[in-house]
Amino acid sequence: MRASRLLSILLLLQTRGRMTAAELAAELEVSVRTVYRDAEALHAAGVPLYGDAGHRGGYQLLDGYRTRLTGLSPAEAEALFLSGVPGPAAELGLGSVLAAAQLKVRAALPPALREQAGRIQARFHLDAPGWYAEAEPVPFLPAVADAVWHGHVLRLRYRRWKEPTEVDRRLEPYGLVLKAGRWYLVAAPGPRVYRVDQILGLQRLEGGFPVPGGFDLAAYWQAHQADFHARLHTADAVVRLSPAGAARLTGPAARALRATGEPQPDGWTRAVLPVESPEHACREYLALGAEIEVLAPAGLRARLAATARATAALYTGPAEGSGPAAPGPEAPGPAAP
Repeated sequence: MRASRLLSILLLLQTRGRMTAAELAAELEVSVRTVYRDAEALHAAGVPLYGDAGHRGGYQLLDGYRTRLTGLSPAEAEALFLSGVPGPAAELGLGSVLAAAQLKVRAALPPALREQAGRIQARFHLDAPGWYAEAEPVPFLPAVADAVWHGHVLRLRYRRWKEPTEVDRRLEPYGLVLKAGRWYLVAAPGPRVYRVDQILGLQRLEGGFPVPGGFDLAAYWQAHQADFHARLHTADAVVRLSPAGAARLTGPAARALRATGEPQPDGWTRAVLPVESPEHACREYLALGAEIEVLAPAGLRARLAATARATAALYTGPAEGSGPAAPGPEAPGPAAP
């Protein structure tokens, strides 16, 4: 455990440069005192590590010092090669770069780990997009990725869902996010989120921009998703669900069922489910057929009842254009005397 932590300190300082004891402690989830002891152990082992006191102090490796990649565990080596997703890398224009990087890492691994990492790539393939999502062209993705990486300001023509549908934007790109096979750009001012496949034209502008020091792309995206779902579900529906209907719920509805569900004596479950809109809820609940009953709001219940009556009316007579219904089998007559 301590050996792994010492290697982590070494790699953190090698990749990030100067770090304070408090920063190292927070990264490794240990006490500052433990970091002090570990730093002394590294120094005693001959690692050119030195620390400066004061407000701008911290630990730092001697310039030019690098450790060789010999501390990977088997599980870490497997995870490293499992994390290389060739599809998104190719979309970013980094397919050959990813392959070259993996080749270099493989060459640095001991033979046993090298063979194990190779088996991971042979037996596992990651395909991020969903089954029924059509691949949408993202012709400007490499240019956007280059601007993100080098800090270039962009002027782009963008298609949005509300009027005016096509707008011009000057953006400072902070980062890219791949979600369910779709690329999103997080950019200032705001920052705000833009779908890369909705970019109609792009121009790189002169000059750069600073990304705020406290900006964390992963944290921003998590907060953005939470806000999106909070704005998406603006109402609630009180429902009763059969066991089969409850089993078919997914996503936010399934989570709401687990949080609010109350078993009923007849085996059904009463719950409060989030509603995006009456239209959306009507489509979702009609798909469950007789496995769900909406108790409230009254407007949604009435809409479902009206839709069900209109649907039933289509099947109470002959099919349109099929002529009169075929007569059924004749009833048997009285037995002959």
